[in-house]
Amino acid sequence: MASLKELKNRIGSVKNTQKITKAMQMVAAAKLRKAQEAAEASRPYSERLGSIISNLATSMVGSAGGPELLVGNGQSDTVLLVIATADRGLCGGFNTNIVRKAREEIVALEREGKTVKLYLIGKKGYDQLKRLYADQIVKFISLKEERKLHAGIAQNIGEEITGMFEAGDFDICKLVFSEFVNVMQQDAVAKTLIPAMEGMTDLPEGGETTQDLDGAIYTYEPDEAGILRVLLPRNINTQIFSALLENQAGEMGSKMSAMDNATRNAGEMIDKLTMTFNRTRQAQITSELIEIISGAEAL
Repeated sequence: MASLKELKNRIGSVKNTQKITKAMQMVAAAKLRKAQEAAEASRPYSERLGSIISNLATSMVGSAGGPELLVGNGQSDTVLLVIATADRGLCGGFNTNIVRKAREEIVALEREGKTVKLYLIGKKGYDQLKRLYADQIVKFISLKEERKLHAGIAQNIGEEITGMFEAGDFDICKLVFSEFVNVMQQDAVAKTLIPAMEGMTDLPEGGETTQDLDGAIYTYEPDEAGILRVLLPRNINTQIFSALLENQAGEMGSKMSAMDNATRNAGEMIDKLTMTFNRTRQAQITSELIEIISGAEAL
């Protein structure tokens, strides 16, 4: 049985840990509010841009000469997975869920005979995936030194990925990240970036649009293909930036929940240790009283 001094020291240590987890919970809660607002604010722009590209692509379904970023290069042998995780831990299963989703994608693609390359954003994903797929990692980026996410980060990543595609380094690009639902739920998803047409779930079959245009007739200048050549790289940058914002909100939500659980667990441990401390002290006092009474009777 532990001595009173050992129990007292352990109680003090757990209390100090509880203060730290409580402070981290409050910091995560404050950051979550801003991160959630940023993620929700980016969704309308991303969705609207995707809708415009979908409308433009509709008129090009079945026609030749479409941009390769839209229709692909006709091959699917090499797949680039862009996997976005956090740079810091202590956020529950947030990073693990993204890595699990990425590993599922890797296994499924390799089972089909595809060559898989990894473009990693975030240190935690890199630390987990390098153990099994070190030779498949073509790029690793850490955003730990960035104090605030901005569009320039996504633009640099997007331009590098676009350059790799144009150089023929891969045929298909998929983005794996965590989609923020609420504080308690963040879903790991995989979204196709290149070719963009594969990532469009609302693109109608056969090239016939289902949108009600109220009799309006749209003309494009210079033409659909020319507009898409400008919008498609911008769409890649936007999708990456939106994914980073979703990740940031999910990380803060998961960290807040994890630190809240840690704080409550520390409180329960303090209660148990305090009860053990009191019982041990009471037993020691009782033992000392018995010794005093026994000594007095002996006299």
